Amino acid sequence: MSGSTYAAAISIPEEDDTAAAATPRYEFDLDFQEKIAALTLRDTKFAQLTDGLIRPEYFENAAHAALVSVASRYYEKYKKAPGDKTTLASLMKDAIRNKLLASEIAKMAIAVVPAIFETDVSDRDYVADTCATFARHQAVAKAVLDSVDLIEKRDFETIGQMIRRAVDTGVSRSGGSYDYGEMAKVRTQERIDRAAGLLPPTGITTGFKVLDDYLYHKGWGRKEMSVLMGGPKAGKSMAMISFGVNAIANGFSVLYVTLEVASSIIAERLDANIAERAINELGAHPHDVDAKVAAFMAKAAPFIIEEQPSGTMRPSDLRRLIEQYKAQGKIFDLVIVDYADLMAPERTTDNVQENSKSVYVNLRGLAMMEGFALLTATQTNREGAKKAVATMTDIAEDINKVRIADVLISINVTDEERALKQARLFFAASRNQRSGFAVRIEQEVSMGKFIKQVLGED
Repeated sequence: MSGSTYAAAISIPEEDDTAAAATPRYEFDLDFQEKIAALTLRDTKFAQLTDGLIRPEYFENAAHAALVSVASRYYEKYKKAPGDKTTLASLMKDAIRNKLLASEIAKMAIAVVPAIFETDVSDRDYVADTCATFARHQAVAKAVLDSVDLIEKRDFETIGQMIRRAVDTGVSRSGGSYDYGEMAKVRTQERIDRAAGLLPPTGITTGFKVLDDYLYHKGWGRKEMSVLMGGPKAGKSMAMISFGVNAIANGFSVLYVTLEVASSIIAERLDANIAERAINELGAHPHDVDAKVAAFMAKAAPFIIEEQPSGTMRPSDLRRLIEQYKAQGKIFDLVIVDYADLMAPERTTDNVQENSKSVYVNLRGLAMMEGFALLTATQTNREGAKKAVATMTDIAEDINKVRIADVLISINVTDEERALKQARLFFAASRNQRSGFAVRIEQEVSMGKFIKQVLGED
């Protein structure tokens, strides 16, 4: 299809009431940028490798930027590249009709489509690796430009965050196939070895065997998302910190991403938990706390805390953070996000449910790609906060969270139970095990111990 024929297939209004946003221009090889655009439009694997990495504003050519924007929206919804001219033509029509593309920019984009589909797209993996450098270069350049106004305001902390985020830009790696028939004997042997005690559980322990036994993987499942649900001040953060401490005590490394509470406060709660001191007593016993924490950490796996502002971190940002640690040789068994409701979607829409779904789907996908267990939390709705037992229908904002999560456990406590230092964990929903039952626990909240002991099924 020639350029003129392709352009004729898409009707573009002559009048253009939409002002085209100024596109920042950066010096980078135009042929290379065209190849990136071509791969983004035509190659699904490339789109997977660079998901959340390639942004329209990184392209000097406004036509390439427009096409990448269209392709990115398509990938976000269907998890594949548009792939052909016919699909792209339909997407362009939709973008024009919905005023996502100004008419003049759309004309420019349509004119380069034939060239994009003739561009050599061989050596995908090399381009993806090189693409990380390109994206980092462009991201840093954009961050520098965006920080100009902040310099006058002396907002150096925000400038530093912007630059660090740009410098940390990287490429995701994932994949792998599984031949069901070929792996049958392997599964059988694993079951035999597990029954004989020769093969340890694959889950990340909760720290309590009684509680582990209720979970399919005998702990938090790798490549899965486990969600704790509770009302305000129900103890969600305390629970995640406690489970994190128990994980590192058993040799599992933890990345704790806090989006609400300062990292220094998280560290204080860790100190209280490990030293078995009330958090308000830490200052009175500094040497005792230090000695107990040092002795504990000498035998424990790493616990890394990452603090990010609420509503700014996207799943792709978390992926790049994990890639950065992997480059340093740090691999995490358990990633805790405190909490997912405070993350930002890859692309914000006016639909709260769609935004939430995007975050949860991408987080669970990241856990699957990287092989770690993901633990996070969510709020109950108003009705659920009043109930003695919050069920899966009491989840706040978006019921999709229930469908996406592999395990959903609600935290329930009445005033009477709080006086007895007790609470109940209700297994509200599960993908691989039974649900609809509650487990009673004893707590020591003053020391940040979400579970002191498991009292048994209620």
